[in-house]
Amino acid sequence: MGLEPFSADDPIFSHESVLRDTYTPDDLVERDRELQEYQNALKPVIKGEDPKNIFLYGQTGVGKSIATEMILDRLDQDQQQYDYLDIKSLNILCKGLNSSYQVSVKLVNEFRPPGEKIPPTGYSPDAVLEMLWTHLTELDATHVLIVLDEIDSIGGNDDILYQLPRANSNGNVPPEETKIGVIGISNDFTFRDNLDARVKDSLAEEEIHFPPYDAPQLENILRQRAKKAFEDDVLSNDVIPLTAAFSGQESGSARQALKLLYKAGDLARSRDETTVVEDHVREAEPLVEAGKVEDELASLPTQSHLTLHAVLRLSEEDELPVKSNVIYQQYQQAAEAIDADVKTDRTIRDRLSQLSLKGFLDVDERNKGSQGGSYYLYDLDIREDVVRDILEDDDRMAPLYGSETRTLGSF
Repeated sequence: MGLEPFSADDPIFSHESVLRDTYTPDDLVERDRELQEYQNALKPVIKGEDPKNIFLYGQTGVGKSIATEMILDRLDQDQQQYDYLDIKSLNILCKGLNSSYQVSVKLVNEFRPPGEKIPPTGYSPDAVLEMLWTHLTELDATHVLIVLDEIDSIGGNDDILYQLPRANSNGNVPPEETKIGVIGISNDFTFRDNLDARVKDSLAEEEIHFPPYDAPQLENILRQRAKKAFEDDVLSNDVIPLTAAFSGQESGSARQALKLLYKAGDLARSRDETTVVEDHVREAEPLVEAGKVEDELASLPTQSHLTLHAVLRLSEEDELPVKSNVIYQQYQQAAEAIDADVKTDRTIRDRLSQLSLKGFLDVDERNKGSQGGSYYLYDLDIREDVVRDILEDDDRMAPLYGSETRTLGSF
């Protein structure tokens, strides 16, 4: 059977891009409280005063990044009526940046043209910070709001999260030149709890929690998007309630709910059907769930990938379940092999706990009997091939799976 002609005819979707991650809605449904808190926290900026440092937290897919984009766009529009304001914002995605040094380099390069960017190594941390302070001081702006999205990628190396929020008060950037505000966004609840006390005090002057959506909220979000995404009358009445119910029970993520609705519609289209029904949603659900696991794995920071790599190697050698100290030995070798920072065993135990909370690892508490106390045994709770495929696709982790690296120790 040969190829069929491409056709723009589509009985299911009118604007399917409305269901994708890249789409920004005009309104953020079911987030009125969070948006009001967010605007209140930025109120000093529009008055020309020192900005508060804001910390947003909540799982993926609950509106944190979209809310930030919408709020800053509105702030940019509204500042035009005030002659005394020139507010600029800088958005840095910290995914893949696992140290304060890397974040500092990224920030410096945001101010530099292509031919003058600094390399990721070769400077002392203090020298990079001095470059950053110079750029911020010389910037022609009254305020700079620096958004650090997915700041949990930085892990324990969080000095930049102390330095940036205090750039004015510490005299690094004179406030009469440029007032600095930091907006930190994290998908990891434990990251916030594990922050150094001085960092937490600096970064989280104002905390805004974005909780998971429940099923009725997801239903409202889906109905808003469906009006633009689908042709009229192609969704049967039970499709959106069922999609919202599945996603509300499983994750509370609008992103996952939209993916499920999109996949259900795509299944109907692929079969030349003109109506999306409940069976399409039920068939799409395990497909989307498998994709969710892979997306979650891929989005983990390098230190979590290294921890998973250590568990994977032990699994391949049929040595699981094991204690954390055995995993840590494997982790150390892997981190050194790719020239990554070697974290403490306590930090890696925290990573193991986070991975178990996400459902990637199984943890079993064992008692020491008459000696008292307890210890934990860790095991892989997802298929080896799924983990291996994700880690091999990660540029930072890829050398651990190359032929030149397999000859090293247990690699």
